[in-house]
Amino acid sequence: MPFPIATLCSLVLLAVGSAIEASAYQSLPSPLATRSALFRPLVPRGNAYTDVQQQSNRNRRSIVRSSAASDAIALTPNGERNNKVGKPQLNNLQSTLTKVGLLLFVVGMCLALPVALLPPFLAEKFGFINRLRREQYALRSGCFCSRWLMRLIPFANISVVPYLEDDPEPSVWACNHTSMLDIFVLLATDKKLRGKNRRPIKIVYWKGLEENPITKLLFTQCGMIPVEMADNGNGNANDYDKGSFKRLLKDMKAAFADGFDIGILPEGQLNPAPEKGLLPVFGGAFTLARMSRRQVRMMALHGVNNLWHPHESIGMAPSQRDVQVRAYPPCKPFESSEEFVTVFKKVVGHFGAVGDDLDDLEQWLDGTRWLEVQAKQAEIEKLEKDLTRGD
Repeated sequence: MPFPIATLCSLVLLAVGSAIEASAYQSLPSPLATRSALFRPLVPRGNAYTDVQQQSNRNRRSIVRSSAASDAIALTPNGERNNKVGKPQLNNLQSTLTKVGLLLFVVGMCLALPVALLPPFLAEKFGFINRLRREQYALRSGCFCSRWLMRLIPFANISVVPYLEDDPEPSVWACNHTSMLDIFVLLATDKKLRGKNRRPIKIVYWKGLEENPITKLLFTQCGMIPVEMADNGNGNANDYDKGSFKRLLKDMKAAFADGFDIGILPEGQLNPAPEKGLLPVFGGAFTLARMSRRQVRMMALHGVNNLWHPHESIGMAPSQRDVQVRAYPPCKPFESSEEFVTVFKKVVGHFGAVGDDLDDLEQWLDGTRWLEVQAKQAEIEKLEKDLTRGD
C-alpha cells in the first residue's frame, strides 16, 4: 500500500477509534449534584494517611509489560517504590532514530487531532451535544490519539507508577514541568496512571501556546484553562498578567462545577535543569484546593526533557529514551502553602531529578518529615532570638 494511503488509513482508524472511545465515556454527575459534593469540607476520618495505605493494600497488584511507548514497562502496586535501573546514553545512531520517531509522532498528532476533534465540534455546533459533553469527548479523543500514536511509533520507553482508585475524590493535581512533550506523555499515560475510574482533568496552561494552531485546537476544544504571562524564557522569574487572574478563577470554578479535576504546574514554566531540582514553586495549588475544599494530589515526570529539551540550543536531541511517570497516593491534608511547597519540592523534585522515590517517602506523605522541619525552624528562630537578646 502506498505510504500516503497507509497514513490516511491510519488516521481514519485513529479518528474512528477515538470517537468510539469518547462515546463510551462515563457520564459525569450533574452540575448541581457535583456542587454539593465538591464544596463540602475535606474532613479526614481518623488517620487520613493510614486509611489511604489500607486502601492501597487492598488494591489489586498488576504488572504489565509492553514495548509500546505509552504502556508501562512496569506497573507497580499503588504507593510502592519503583526501583530504577541505570540508563545509558544513546549513541548517535540511536539518538537520530529516536528523533525521527519523535518527529513522526509530532506530525502524526498534527494530522490526527484535527480529524479526531472534528466530530465533537460538529456535534456541539449542530446541537446534538452541549459544551460539557464536547469537552469530555475532546479530552478522551486527545488521550486516545496520543496513546495510540505512541504505540505505533515507540520512540520512548515509558514506565508508569500508578495510583488506582475505585471512587476518586475531587482533586487539584500538581506536577513538575520539564518538556513541551509533557502534556502528550500525560495524555497517553493517564488511563494507566490514574485508572479507568479517573476523573477528567483540565490543565492550566500558558496562553502563549495558542500561537501553535494544533495545541490551540487541543486546549480550547478540551476546555483547558489559559493563564497569561510574559514570554521571558525558561528559568527566569514568571511575569503573570494579574488582570487575567479573575478569569482564571472563574474558569476554575466552572470546571469544578462541571466535575473536572484541575491540573497545575506549580513551577509555572519549563524547567531547563530538572536534575538540579525544581524551579521556584508557587503555592497556587494549595490556595486553589483550600478555596474549593479539595485535596491536593501530586504526580511527577522524569526523563521527558531527555527526548525534547526545553533549552532551544538543545531541543530535539534525544540523549535517553527512558521516561518515568508517577502518581502519588493522597497525603496528609496540607495546612499551609509553605507545607505544600516544601513537600512538593522534596517528593516531586527528587523524582524529577533521578526518576525514583525518596527513601523516606511515606514520612513525607504522612506529615512526619514536615513536623521535623517545623521543629528545626522553631529551634533556629529561638536561637536567633537568644543571640539578638545577647547582643
